[in-house]
Amino acid sequence: MFERNLDWRIEEACCNAWPAQRQVWIGDWLLRFAPGVSRRANAANPLRAAAGDADGLVARAAPLYRAQGLPLLVRVLSLLDPAVDRRLDALGFTAEGETRVLHADIAAVTRQRDPDVTIEPQPSPDWLAASRAMRGLGAFEDAVYRRIVSSIALPAAFLTLRVDGKPAALAFGALHDGLLVCESVITDAAHRGQGYSRRLMRAMFEWAAADGAAGVCLQVQADNDPAVRLYHGLGLTTERFRYWYRRAPAAESTHPSTGSG
Repeated sequence: MFERNLDWRIEEACCNAWPAQRQVWIGDWLLRFAPGVSRRANAANPLRAAAGDADGLVARAAPLYRAQGLPLLVRVLSLLDPAVDRRLDALGFTAEGETRVLHADIAAVTRQRDPDVTIEPQPSPDWLAASRAMRGLGAFEDAVYRRIVSSIALPAAFLTLRVDGKPAALAFGALHDGLLVCESVITDAAHRGQGYSRRLMRAMFEWAAADGAAGVCLQVQADNDPAVRLYHGLGLTTERFRYWYRRAPAAESTHPSTGSG
């Protein structure tokens, strides 16, 4: 039976809040496939702390990713035996994308309804169009992003904060096993530094609390200091674990990933 401690509940919730388009379960690893946009949806992910056998994983996963025209990425959690990471390093896998996983009890975060924030259960055409514009996505990346967010099976909230009737900040949240997962938080470049993301997230926390959430979690790039400060200021001050990616050497990969996260 898989661990049901908080770290693995968070891992499960975050995985379900950002679905891949296809997946294959091999032993203690879940291989996820989705072209472009995100490493999280294009990597081999451990399913429990005992996941190991890096050599066996590489031997079985590399042909599957190669057949999809995707690089082989292994998502390594700090919850795993360090021997896994050492073995991938010895095999020539390079490290990238270190990420912090933050958590707080719902009672510890600041929550507030906001009259300028609208909440929808699905990504509307306007939300998706604003997201594409704020992120500067090309047509291909935008199409993949739309498929990912439209595939979420969890209860979700897609939030828009408007200024003078126009979208100034966006985010979405998804609920799983009593946890709110915060995703895709972004403020339009013309409105940054005015606290709009903070307001948006407070409204998201209020929505989640009303729906019975007991905790909040999110993943943030380890070197994204402005985002970390934002989340700490909202009460998300506990780092539960970290993860990073190991990218296969050229012999095992077809081309570099176009996404992040």
